[in-house]
Amino acid sequence: MRTDDTGWSVGLDIGGTKTLAVLLDPTGAPGAQVRLPTERGADAVVDTAATAAADLLARADLGADQLTGIGIGLPGIVDPGTGRVEHAVNLGIAAGVPLADLVSRALDGRLNGRRGSGPVPVRLENDLNAAALGAAHLRGDDDGDLAFLALGTGLAAGLVLDGRLHRGAGGAAGEIGHLIYLPGGRPCPCGQHGCLEQYASGSALRAAWPGPGDRPAPVALFEAAAAGDPAALGVQQDFAEAVATAVRVLLLTTDVAHVVIGGGVSELGAPLLQVVRARLDHAAGTSRFLASMRMAERVDLAPRGVPVGAVGAALVGRKEP
Repeated sequence: MRTDDTGWSVGLDIGGTKTLAVLLDPTGAPGAQVRLPTERGADAVVDTAATAAADLLARADLGADQLTGIGIGLPGIVDPGTGRVEHAVNLGIAAGVPLADLVSRALDGRLNGRRGSGPVPVRLENDLNAAALGAAHLRGDDDGDLAFLALGTGLAAGLVLDGRLHRGAGGAAGEIGHLIYLPGGRPCPCGQHGCLEQYASGSALRAAWPGPGDRPAPVALFEAAAAGDPAALGVQQDFAEAVATAVRVLLLTTDVAHVVIGGGVSELGAPLLQVVRARLDHAAGTSRFLASMRMAERVDLAPRGVPVGAVGAALVGRKEP
């Protein structure tokens, strides 16, 4: 996905436990990064965001007047037009908060006129949408046609179609985790039973394979499966089939060029990709139609070591929504 040369920008990916920030240079290349713990509540979120942005500016010896803008990706119901967020439960934000304006003012106060004049524009975006933008940008795809599938506490996707975010009429595009995967299956907090995210998410893995308390459930499961544990192999295959189903849903409904898997479970790396591709290939072996779509070739993992969500947020910071 191409980006026009512009000024510097800062992107922040604010999650329930950590805030990742990155500085994007005028060519779109990511540079310095900051990682801070996230504390709950609007005031704490604003303070952390302003601190991270000020730190990155200081490291690069940049003035506020050299910054095109700051972008923030975060969970909850985000209004990119007004810069407000609500129902960000993991951040302790319930009622609507004008977060963009508050962060801009807080950063201006920290800089205190020392590093350029005037407040820096701050723009918000849903965290999955920001991650989709970041993934497309880092792949360097000219068309930017991509879905970012997040395997975390839940399951959802961000969509970039023809180089532009696709949010949907009500902002719910990509909420595939609440498609019914197994009718009458496991209860979901959304009120339904058998939702896909109850079988293809980090939470689903923890429920199916609790494992030792000192090791993440996905790691414990895949290690046990690699050692030949029959029970672990069964859980792993069920999980891979559910994730493969999520990939098929995205490819069959949007026909994006790429599905990029991210989120906490993606830290498993190549072993995860291998089992998901194997399930896609298995389905292709039973259907000429699916085989013609070459689905296994179109799924990949988010790059490691680069905060994809923060990079996408920095892109958001460069332009009006």
